Amino acid sequence: MAYADDLDPSDSVLAFYATDLRRRREAAGMSQRALAKAALMAPSLLNKIEAAKRLPTKELSVLADELFGTGDHFRRLWPLVMKYAYPKWFRPFVELEEAASQIRSFQVQVVPGLLQTEDYARAVLSEGRINRDRVEELVTARLERQRILEREEPPELWMVLDENVLRRRIGSVDTMRGQLERLLTAAQTPSNVVQIVPFDVGGHAGVGGPFSALAMDEGPDVVYVDGFLQGQIFAEIEHVRAATRTYDLLTADALSTDRSIHMIANALKELRP
Repeated sequence: MAYADDLDPSDSVLAFYATDLRRRREAAGMSQRALAKAALMAPSLLNKIEAAKRLPTKELSVLADELFGTGDHFRRLWPLVMKYAYPKWFRPFVELEEAASQIRSFQVQVVPGLLQTEDYARAVLSEGRINRDRVEELVTARLERQRILEREEPPELWMVLDENVLRRRIGSVDTMRGQLERLLTAAQTPSNVVQIVPFDVGGHAGVGGPFSALAMDEGPDVVYVDGFLQGQIFAEIEHVRAATRTYDLLTADALSTDRSIHMIANALKELRP
């Protein structure tokens, strides 16, 4: 029995996309295996996409429109599918992040999502608070978030990380090595700022936990604070000011950008065979 036999298209945007893809494919007299081959993916993956058990790719959406003569139908559906892959409470932050002109983030445990590799993101999400059946969906969605850094005019990115982020191994040694390589590349990119707060600082202004501050060209600046069950967004002036002051104190305690790059490089060297 195919995964999609009992799928209800009214359940979600993803379910609608999946059932419509299957309907158009069958109407065109095309087998699932043939479409999978054209899309350069395993038939088992396409089977799961048509059952709303995996997220479709942008490339599959473009190909489906071309093969089935549907104009830009699937291309227009795809961003909605990606948006609703996130937990409901997280969607407003994703939209604000896309509109931000500057993103400042402090993390004490893990590399921020915008700089995570696929393997590292999968390892983080596998240990998190989500249903494990949705890990692949959320990995895909997290990587999609990173596209804002590939825009012609990407937001200014400033990351302050506790040294613990470099030392805590997430996933395998290879996974962590790949992640530190990605972080090092980001830190060496002139448009980004990455600073590390070393252990020898002791207590610091970020002991209250991770947060992100978004500066907007239009509308009020906002602060996102992560929590055990879900995050919260604050736009009140006093909260934004408190976050700005905390971030300023963290950058004062952190190593310079050059010394931070050196620390990341040393942490990476320690993982090399």
